[in-house]
Amino acid sequence: MATGTPASDTVSRAPIGEKLFYKIGEVSRLTGLPSYVLRFWESEFSFLQPRKSRGRQRVYTQEDIETLLQIKRMRYEQGFTIEGLRRRWNTRKGLQERRPSRVAADVVRRVKQELNEILKALGDHGSSGRGAAR
Repeated sequence: MATGTPASDTVSRAPIGEKLFYKIGEVSRLTGLPSYVLRFWESEFSFLQPRKSRGRQRVYTQEDIETLLQIKRMRYEQGFTIEGLRRRWNTRKGLQERRPSRVAADVVRRVKQELNEILKALGDHGSSGRGAAR
Protein backbone atom coordinates (compact mmCIF):
# COMPACT_ATOMS: atom_id res chain seq x y z
CA MET A 1 0.00 0.00 0.00
CA ALA A 2 1.37 3.39 -0.95
CA THR A 3 -0.67 5.17 1.71
CA GLY A 4 0.59 2.89 4.51
CA THR A 5 3.46 5.17 5.52
CA PRO A 6 2.51 7.87 7.97
CA ALA A 7 3.18 11.44 6.87
CA SER A 8 5.31 12.09 9.95
CA ASP A 9 7.64 9.24 8.94
CA THR A 10 8.37 10.81 5.56
CA VAL A 11 8.70 14.26 7.10
CA SER A 12 11.27 13.13 9.67
CA ARG A 13 13.47 11.69 6.90
CA ALA A 14 13.54 14.92 4.91
CA PRO A 15 17.10 16.10 4.30
CA ILE A 16 18.18 19.49 5.58
CA GLY A 17 16.81 22.26 3.39
CA GLU A 18 13.58 20.60 2.26
CA LYS A 19 11.53 21.96 5.15
CA LEU A 20 11.16 25.42 6.63
CA PHE A 21 10.94 24.27 10.24
CA TYR A 22 12.13 21.27 12.22
CA LYS A 23 11.13 19.91 15.64
CA ILE A 24 13.79 19.15 18.24
CA GLY A 25 13.67 15.39 17.58
CA GLU A 26 14.29 15.94 13.88
CA VAL A 27 17.16 18.32 14.62
CA SER A 28 18.59 15.79 17.04
CA ARG A 29 18.64 13.14 14.30
CA LEU A 30 20.02 15.54 11.67
CA THR A 31 22.85 16.83 13.87
CA GLY A 32 23.59 13.62 15.75
CA LEU A 33 23.18 15.46 19.06
CA PRO A 34 20.87 14.37 21.88
CA SER A 35 17.90 16.63 22.58
CA TYR A 36 19.22 17.49 26.05
CA VAL A 37 22.43 18.86 24.49
CA LEU A 38 20.39 21.07 22.15
CA ARG A 39 18.37 22.40 25.11
CA PHE A 40 21.55 22.94 27.15
CA TRP A 41 23.21 24.86 24.33
CA GLU A 42 20.12 27.07 24.06
CA SER A 43 20.61 28.02 27.71
CA GLU A 44 24.34 28.68 27.19
CA PHE A 45 24.32 30.62 23.92
CA SER A 46 22.10 33.68 23.70
CA PHE A 47 22.32 33.68 19.89
CA LEU A 48 20.73 30.23 19.73
CA GLN A 49 17.04 30.76 20.45
CA PRO A 50 14.72 28.67 18.28
CA ARG A 51 11.15 29.88 18.09
CA LYS A 52 8.41 28.02 19.87
CA SER A 53 5.21 26.83 18.23
CA ARG A 54 1.76 27.46 19.66
CA GLY A 55 2.09 24.09 21.37
CA ARG A 56 5.34 25.34 23.01
CA GLN A 57 7.50 22.98 20.94
CA ARG A 58 10.88 24.23 19.77
CA VAL A 59 10.86 25.02 16.06
CA TYR A 60 14.28 25.21 14.41
CA THR A 61 15.05 26.88 11.07
CA GLN A 62 17.72 25.93 8.56
CA GLU A 63 19.90 28.71 9.97
CA ASP A 64 19.49 27.32 13.51
CA ILE A 65 20.61 23.89 12.32
CA GLU A 66 23.64 25.34 10.54
CA THR A 67 24.56 27.21 13.74
CA LEU A 68 24.22 23.99 15.76
CA LEU A 69 26.47 22.15 13.31
CA GLN A 70 29.08 24.90 13.59
CA ILE A 71 28.94 24.76 17.39
CA LYS A 72 29.21 20.96 17.28
CA ARG A 73 32.27 21.13 15.03
CA MET A 74 33.96 23.78 17.17
CA ARG A 75 33.13 21.94 20.41
CA TYR A 76 33.93 18.35 19.50
CA GLU A 77 36.39 18.57 16.60
CA GLN A 78 38.30 21.73 17.48
CA GLY A 79 38.10 21.27 21.27
CA PHE A 80 36.54 24.60 22.29
CA THR A 81 35.05 24.87 25.79
CA ILE A 82 31.58 26.34 26.21
CA GLU A 83 33.10 29.61 27.49
CA GLY A 84 35.67 29.64 24.69
CA LEU A 85 32.93 29.04 22.14
CA ARG A 86 30.87 31.89 23.56
CA ARG A 87 33.84 34.30 23.40
CA ARG A 88 34.86 33.17 19.92
CA TRP A 89 31.31 33.42 18.58
CA ASN A 90 30.86 36.96 19.94
CA THR A 91 34.21 38.00 18.45
CA ARG A 92 33.37 36.46 15.05
CA LYS A 93 29.96 38.09 15.00
CA GLY A 94 31.42 41.45 16.06
CA LEU A 95 34.08 41.31 13.36
CA GLN A 96 31.51 40.52 10.71
CA GLU A 97 29.34 43.44 11.79
CA ARG A 98 32.29 45.87 11.85
CA ARG A 99 33.86 44.69 8.61
CA PRO A 100 33.09 47.20 5.83
CA SER A 101 31.52 45.97 2.64
CA ARG A 102 33.69 45.48 -0.42
CA VAL A 103 32.10 48.52 -2.08
CA ALA A 104 32.77 50.72 0.96
CA ALA A 105 36.38 49.49 1.13
CA ASP A 106 36.88 50.34 -2.56
CA VAL A 107 35.47 53.84 -2.03
CA VAL A 108 37.77 54.42 0.94
CA ARG A 109 40.76 53.15 -1.05
CA ARG A 110 39.99 55.51 -3.97
CA VAL A 111 39.49 58.50 -1.65
CA LYS A 112 42.82 57.79 0.08
CA GLN A 113 44.56 57.53 -3.28
CA GLU A 114 43.07 60.83 -4.46
CA LEU A 115 44.00 62.55 -1.18
CA ASN A 116 47.58 61.30 -1.48
CA GLU A 117 47.74 62.62 -5.04
CA ILE A 118 46.42 66.00 -3.85
CA LEU A 119 48.95 66.10 -1.00
CA LYS A 120 51.73 65.21 -3.42
CA ALA A 121 50.63 67.95 -5.84
CA LEU A 122 50.41 70.47 -3.03
CA GLY A 123 53.79 69.36 -1.69
CA ASP A 124 55.43 69.74 -5.09
CA HIS A 125 53.74 73.08 -5.67
CA GLY A 126 54.45 74.34 -2.14
CA SER A 127 58.12 73.34 -2.15
CA SER A 128 58.81 75.16 -5.44
CA GLY A 129 57.11 78.26 -4.13
CA ARG A 130 59.10 78.18 -0.88
CA GLY A 131 62.38 77.73 -2.70
CA ALA A 132 61.73 80.82 -4.84
CA ALA A 133 60.89 82.99 -1.82
CA ARG A 134 64.19 82.27 -0.11
